[in-house]
Amino acid sequence: MIVCVCNNISDREIRQAADLGLTSMGDLRRDLGVGTCCGKCVSCARQVLHDHIESTTVAATELSFRREPAGA
Repeated sequence: MIVCVCNNISDREIRQAADLGLTSMGDLRRDLGVGTCCGKCVSCARQVLHDHIESTTVAATELSFRREPAGA
């Protein structure tokens, strides 16, 4: 889905950027241009970014609890 129409930025690109270490709207503005024209995409872009960061954090936490203890 296109989130930022002005700069043709999709939710997929925002998630990929988060995977590469972008963590804020400032990062998205600087690196992708999200929210730099009309600004109507900012709330949606922020939600996509935060949801993805949260989902990857939860997944990583769940995986760390499933590991076998060292020497087991």
